[in-house]
Amino acid sequence: MSSQIFKTPMPYIALILAHMIWGANFVVAKITLQEFPPMSLAFLRFALASLFLAPFFLAETKKVKIDKKDLPKLIAVGVFIITLNISFFFEGIKRTSVIDASVLILIIPMLSVLLGWWFLKEKVYLINLLGIALGFAGALIIVGVPQIFAGNPPAGSPREAGGSSQILLGNILIILAATSWVIGATISKKILKNYSTLIITAIAFLVGTVTMFIPASFEYFQNPAWTEGVTILGILGLIFITLLSSISAYFLFEWGLSKTSVIIADFFQYIEPLVATLLAIAILGETISVSFISGAVLISVGVILGTFAKEAHHRHHKAHRM
Repeated sequence: MSSQIFKTPMPYIALILAHMIWGANFVVAKITLQEFPPMSLAFLRFALASLFLAPFFLAETKKVKIDKKDLPKLIAVGVFIITLNISFFFEGIKRTSVIDASVLILIIPMLSVLLGWWFLKEKVYLINLLGIALGFAGALIIVGVPQIFAGNPPAGSPREAGGSSQILLGNILIILAATSWVIGATISKKILKNYSTLIITAIAFLVGTVTMFIPASFEYFQNPAWTEGVTILGILGLIFITLLSSISAYFLFEWGLSKTSVIIADFFQYIEPLVATLLAIAILGETISVSFISGAVLISVGVILGTFAKEAHHRHHKAHRM
């Protein structure tokens, strides 16, 4: 791979930039959620992104017509990848740390292998199952299950201040976000043969806009004054989430992926928790515990072994990156 980087560096630069944007997005989302209610932020994000993608989507549908029989699957992809995934993610990131969330998201490749094995009858090796077991063990450590059972939260952690239940809930919601995304991606795998990722993502965004409208309306009726508290920082956060994380990074990733391979694209995914961690420490003042390091190492090893000799056959949607 190193020789290819020097010969044709642009695809690799595109992949690195995309993952750096998604890594920074963890911090941006957490800060922006201090000013926007979660469902309102999600609705605005998907509404704006849908408007931006509309011309490209309409141009694409002139080439490929959507079969009505595929609409239930396309809508299901949107429900899992957008509605459930983003709802779980926003509610989770409000309660847990950026550092925890960014590493827990790494269980996605392992979940993809499991669901591909169970539902798509893909071949799985013993080393994959070993890696998946190690990865989930690491996730349990980061979630805080061993510490909670032991009644000994890490020193200096929010759990000591009585926030253990919120931290635990937040981490569980992040895992549920990853799980719902993988379910949606597994469904989309069956229809990617007929439709481009642009069509699937645009429909998913539209489904997200529609499904988020009602809960966003409830948030407004419960507290109409929330709009008065939005500052320029919140607006910039919304712009970052919509234009950079959703649109720019998506096209950078897709272009880089088209010039390389899924394995290479997934390799750069490790940039995300690194960027998120550095920014969380510098901007949010978050800290790293010994238990977190041990859990992160287990997850990293688990991802490598869990996906060893496994070539993903579908392009990874990144619509969940908030």
